[in-house]
Amino acid sequence: MKKFAVYLIFSFLLSVLLSSCSSNTSSEADIFQYKGSYIGDNSAVNKIVKQLSHNKELSQISLETKKEPYGVVLEYKDIDATEIDKEMKKTVITNSTYMFVLIQNVDWITFKFTDQEFSVTRENLEKWYGKELYKFTNKKDLKDFIQLHLKDENEVNQCFQK
Repeated sequence: MKKFAVYLIFSFLLSVLLSSCSSNTSSEADIFQYKGSYIGDNSAVNKIVKQLSHNKELSQISLETKKEPYGVVLEYKDIDATEIDKEMKKTVITNSTYMFVLIQNVDWITFKFTDQEFSVTRENLEKWYGKELYKFTNKKDLKDFIQLHLKDENEVNQCFQK
């Protein structure tokens, strides 16, 4: 009877541990469930943005859906980083890339930070990457692709030249 009780407790603890681990990984992979969303789907756009970089500093999301081209304005509170300019550019590239991949009819995104503002269009970002963004189908490939382009600071700065 004592062995059975130990086995039962061990089984229970193992199942709790496994279920908590699997729920974390599924929430990480969740972002691609919104692929194909539209800018007018406030709920989907909000859920996408809440999974992106610096979502804790995001203070406001404004959807511009009255007339084409459709866009989004994301306003951020103070981002705490040692190299703030570099971090803002990384955030703009990463977050806009995810949004252009997942939201099929968003044409532009404006990022408003405390002292700076950046606007990115789908067309310009795809030219910078040399690739059509809608072709990505999973988070790992997209993340690796973004990281590859963020390695070179000169390349990153070219993205922001007018």
